[in-house]
Amino acid sequence: MFRFSASHEYILRGSIQTRSQPEWSVGPGFQSSLTSADGDRWECVRPGFSVSWSAKFAFHAANDESLCIVWGTPRAGTSKTGALAALATAEQIMERLSATGTSALSELKGGFGLFFVDARLQRIILAVDRFAIETVCFGVENDCLCFSDRADAVPLNARTLSSQSIYDYLYFHCVPAPSTIFREVSRMEHGSHLCLDRGELRKNSHWQPRFEVNRDVPLAELCHQFRDLLRNSVAIEAAGPDKLGCFLSGGTDSSTIAGMLCATAGERARTYSIGFDAPGYDEMEYARVAARHFGTDHHEYYVTADDVVNGVNDVSAFFDQPFGNSSVVPAYFCARMARADGVTRLLAGDGGDELFGGNVRYRFQQFLDLYHSIPVTLRERLIEPTLAGKLGRIGIPGLKHAAAYVRNSRIPMPDRMESFNLLSRIGAARVLDPSLLELVDQGGPLRAQRRTYAGAAADSTINRMLHYDWKFTLADTDLPKVRGAAGLAGVTVGYPLLADEIVDFSLRLPSEYKIRNFRLRWFFKEALRDFLPDATLKKKKHGFGLPFGPWVTRHAGLRDLAGDSLAGLEHRGIVHAGFRDELMGQLLSAHPGYYGELVWILMMLEQWLATHSNTTRFSPLRVVG
Repeated sequence: MFRFSASHEYILRGSIQTRSQPEWSVGPGFQSSLTSADGDRWECVRPGFSVSWSAKFAFHAANDESLCIVWGTPRAGTSKTGALAALATAEQIMERLSATGTSALSELKGGFGLFFVDARLQRIILAVDRFAIETVCFGVENDCLCFSDRADAVPLNARTLSSQSIYDYLYFHCVPAPSTIFREVSRMEHGSHLCLDRGELRKNSHWQPRFEVNRDVPLAELCHQFRDLLRNSVAIEAAGPDKLGCFLSGGTDSSTIAGMLCATAGERARTYSIGFDAPGYDEMEYARVAARHFGTDHHEYYVTADDVVNGVNDVSAFFDQPFGNSSVVPAYFCARMARADGVTRLLAGDGGDELFGGNVRYRFQQFLDLYHSIPVTLRERLIEPTLAGKLGRIGIPGLKHAAAYVRNSRIPMPDRMESFNLLSRIGAARVLDPSLLELVDQGGPLRAQRRTYAGAAADSTINRMLHYDWKFTLADTDLPKVRGAAGLAGVTVGYPLLADEIVDFSLRLPSEYKIRNFRLRWFFKEALRDFLPDATLKKKKHGFGLPFGPWVTRHAGLRDLAGDSLAGLEHRGIVHAGFRDELMGQLLSAHPGYYGELVWILMMLEQWLATHSNTTRFSPLRVVG
């Protein structure tokens, strides 16, 4: 029997038996059995099949043979005028899935998760959008396929912690798909689907991006096309009954979205910014520049160390698995400020860096790539022997830096992007308990990174890095961060820069337009040069970074929280005995910003474990190989 009981916000807690289903193609139709259980929740029952879901967060369609439940903001096709397509209805999605099966998924745009069942064909489909803006998790147990929108709500009888996922979390600061913190639960990777077809379970991709550069379109025309797409995307995200607002960090992306919302809505956009009373971390003045330039209704909040102490447990507990990106805390306080103002939907600027080349590491790796333009003979017979020999060791000014440059340039991609990985540089054996390390494959994360990088259908380093970041930065880290922070505050989020049409536009954009003469996101800024303030265009990348390291060295409550959390991980056999004292002592004192990040990651792991181990539905949690 299929059993689907209510989970957190939408439906999405279910169990599908893959065998012994003689009644699938008989009995009353889905349509006639739909009933309202209460004000917001719906139920559907037929012989051998039952489902319930929250009508507030998901919508459905049904007939005698099929049932389709969708959450998120799916769109279908593109209008003839070139504007972005409107939201797709459940009926439209069900009709296409019934007619063409999983091939219909490539037609869907926007953020979505979906469940579809065709009783006639005995087919079930689970799918997630291009960037996993929404979430679908699943597990198989005793011939049953179980799924949910949360890893911690997949209704399995057995749920154990994965030692490999704990290691991966410390390496990535999250647990990248397809793994979750639980051995028995997988998370769908972005642009993928699961199809149960007559008892056979298959996993595949319905979106595989290809960088097919078009250099025939004049720059002026490209700028015009991009601004039209951006304006239309913001208008689509702003449509509906929600009271809207914008995250505003003061950076290029969030400022662009705020300005476009003012232009499309014809009124002052509500903008929300977070500041810190810490040198080198506060970006509030840039947010104020953008707010003044566009005339927004601007709101500010300064996060304090006390806020972190009081809010960290709520933040960590809300996520369905450990999450270690520290900017989730300021994002939460920003969303909470907006919710207190009556805002129910926030627009975010995520995606701009990863589509148009805005991260500093892109420029650095491009600089390292220049070394390979030097003839091989010159490199191997002159440069490298010179720097490796006596001349390179006698301290001539500049040679030490040159040797480091050559050494880093010779590391293949994507390995050299992880040469500064916190866990790798400190040493896993120094941080983790030996009994845990015996259970993990320390090379697993790097192999996953290599697979993603090698899988890019691209002919340039910058585009391969972008493709890499679409998984590890966007789908696995930034989007779950913003969605979780906003969800905890009670608001939903839209991502105008991740509209499929804008993504497709970026795939056609020449690589040299993304980074030109080592200038990051050159095209994006050219296209918006007369739209954004000059200060925004010249601003260095920062964002909502949390000054946790400096704070934890000075704030007693925060230091006690961190120290107690590390002690908890020692007790669980995760952190190496003695490393807590070393980390909280000389390491943190010497470099608060650098080692503070590791303290934060470990603290958030223990906070999550402590919260979830003490609740009935997660107990007992065991760490296994």
